Amino acid sequence: MSALDLTLTGAQILWPEALGAGDLAIAGGVIADTPCGKPVDLSGYMILPGIVDVHGDAFERHLAPRRGAMKERSEGLVATEAELAANGITTAYLAQFYSWEGGLRGPDFADSVFTALAQTRGSLVTDLRGQLRFETHMLDDFDRLPDLMAGWGVDYIVFNDHLPHAKLAEGKRPPRLVAQALKAARNPDRHFEMMLEMHGRSSEVPAALDALAARLQAQGVRIGSHDENTARHRAEWAARGARISEFPETQDAAEAARQGGDGIILGAPNVVRGGSHKGNASAMELVALGLCDALASDYHYPSLRRAALLLADGGLLSLAEAWALVSSGPARLMGLDDRGRLEPGLRADLVILDAQTRRVAATMAGGRFSFINGDIAARFVR
Repeated sequence: MSALDLTLTGAQILWPEALGAGDLAIAGGVIADTPCGKPVDLSGYMILPGIVDVHGDAFERHLAPRRGAMKERSEGLVATEAELAANGITTAYLAQFYSWEGGLRGPDFADSVFTALAQTRGSLVTDLRGQLRFETHMLDDFDRLPDLMAGWGVDYIVFNDHLPHAKLAEGKRPPRLVAQALKAARNPDRHFEMMLEMHGRSSEVPAALDALAARLQAQGVRIGSHDENTARHRAEWAARGARISEFPETQDAAEAARQGGDGIILGAPNVVRGGSHKGNASAMELVALGLCDALASDYHYPSLRRAALLLADGGLLSLAEAWALVSSGPARLMGLDDRGRLEPGLRADLVILDAQTRRVAATMAGGRFSFINGDIAARFVR
């Protein structure tokens, strides 16, 4: 299906500065500066920029609903797109682990996901992209990682460290080790030995990360870090070229990112919940302090729309400012200059909300419908 030429009238439109009246014209998949194509009356609706999700892993339930039960990743991606579109998301980064934890987080599963993504994304309307979440202590994989990413077409990596170092330093088994080992199809004793071995090589990690980050940057890969809890931690990653701080756990870490000119991504579910489910810094408080450039879905796609509206309804930000955290803010962090705002010449990525319920009535990506629901459909076929 080709992009539609339309002029949308009668709706309230979220322009870059504020919500207001006007017409929105779409031609050839981009926003036009003059009326064109078929006029469509959208009175009773709101038109906002399409949501850009820079980190989400809720796709896992579609790609592997039960461990080992489903092998066809492309069908899972089609189902993922349907959920994304129903939540107004027009660009989405699928945050896939590459971890010693194995199972859905293991290297083999990552390869299957990114291979399927490369094969499938051209047939989808939503712009699906990959984010690799790489465990810092997988030293044996450092040499081949740049080539793997190039082969997958993935140009965004975020570094994590989920080893329970405190327990391992004491030689103690961490909680849930047996369950974790079984998910990874490993003997629990061997799983524990592997964790101890990686922990024992911790002194090698900083220099190895420096070299790996340099190779990835030379390849054009965007780099971020995850769950920083101190200003020093942020500074170490910034020095490696990781200029995006994902989900900082403390205000100190977020302030260090802001002072260093680095991007800050917070979790939309944290905003909706009113706090972190792990007891970390409140995203709402960090937003109030100006320590947020983008909200991400994390594990729950509906939270992006809900978080932005909640911030606006509570008076913490204007609607334009709040919505920018799920549209132009994340687009800017990812270098996607062609989307995130409703301006002539940019991609026609937009979400249409029912003005009363503020539920998603329709989503368009590149001027093509990815989702349309209920009574609004009749407006386009009259």
